[in-house]
Amino acid sequence: MHRTTRIKITELNPHLMCALCGGYFIDATTIVECLHSFCKTCIVRYLETNKYCPMCDVQVHKTRPLLSIRSDKTLQDIVYKLVPGLFKDEMKRRRNFYAAYPVAEVPLGSHEERGEVAERDQGAGPEDEIVSLSIEFHRDCREEQKGAVENGDLDKDKAPPCPPSPGLRFLRCPAAMTVLHLAKFLRNKMDVPSKYRVEVLYEDEPLKEYYTLMDIAYIYPWRR
Repeated sequence: MHRTTRIKITELNPHLMCALCGGYFIDATTIVECLHSFCKTCIVRYLETNKYCPMCDVQVHKTRPLLSIRSDKTLQDIVYKLVPGLFKDEMKRRRNFYAAYPVAEVPLGSHEERGEVAERDQGAGPEDEIVSLSIEFHRDCREEQKGAVENGDLDKDKAPPCPPSPGLRFLRCPAAMTVLHLAKFLRNKMDVPSKYRVEVLYEDEPLKEYYTLMDIAYIYPWRR
């Protein structure tokens, strides 16, 4: 039986806060050489005069350090989820900024960059919200094609792409529903024998049993 462990946000702060400004990550950006993360504006400003990571002193890039940083959307989504009100406050700050400057002086960005994204549109909502899922059977047709090629039934160079799965299903579930409960529901609904294990995947990646649908919406690029 799965046990839930509660962790204080203060215990996670070292993993959620920028070492340059001391605040929570905003537009989290990671240095590819050492995987240390910072706020985007903080690390860009820092690399204007330095070519070494501010945490471990690894050389970022000899001449163009900005080529070695990448936006970390997954980390930013986790920060927004774990820190109450951060996303809402950041969107308000951005709207105020753009309202203070004419459009002619500030380049147009995405809706999120301009603070025009509502909290419920950011990826997930409250745990009692109903989430609509489309579920289909996973078919690893690469293995099927491999067997056909080995048996001489299919030319390797003429192998067709995987056909779409016909087993599409739609479910309406609470956002607090866990992957474990979803797997149990599917087992009962589809009469899956107990000798088989039921796994729920996002693309080709198995999901943890304790993930809720809301967790998945934040961790993966799953949007409305």
